[in-house]
Amino acid sequence: MTIEARIRELGNRHRSLDEMIQQEGRRPTADPMQIRELKQRKLRLKEEITSLEARIH
Repeated sequence: MTIEARIRELGNRHRSLDEMIQQEGRRPTADPMQIRELKQRKLRLKEEITSLEARIH
C-alpha cells in the first residue's frame, strides 16, 4: 500500500470517528467516557496522518 493510499484510508477512518462522536453527542444519554475514547482514537489517527504526510513532503 502506498503512503498516499494509507493516508486516504486513515482519513476515512478519521471522518467515520467524527461522525460517531457527533451521533453519540446528540443522544440524550450520551456517554462521556465513550466520547472521550472516540476522540482519543481520532487524535491518534490524526497524528499518524500528519506523520505520514511529513514523509511525502
